Amino acid sequence: MVESPVYDMILQEGMLKGRQEGRQEGRQEGLYEGLINARLETARNMLKEGEPIEKISRFTGLSVKEVQKIRL
Repeated sequence: MVESPVYDMILQEGMLKGRQEGRQEGRQEGLYEGLINARLETARNMLKEGEPIEKISRFTGLSVKEVQKIRL
């Protein structure tokens, strides 16, 4: 293994960049999951109120098939 101050500095910078990229990716995944969960919850509530599946699909952005799966 190479040991030098320059190598250590490059390694630390690479690790820091990797951590930052990992955090950003995690945030994006979390936002996406939150959006999907909100759409599903809205669809469930609309189903409880007796709204038509086509309307639920339009309002939530979920496909008709996805809304039908929730109904089951």
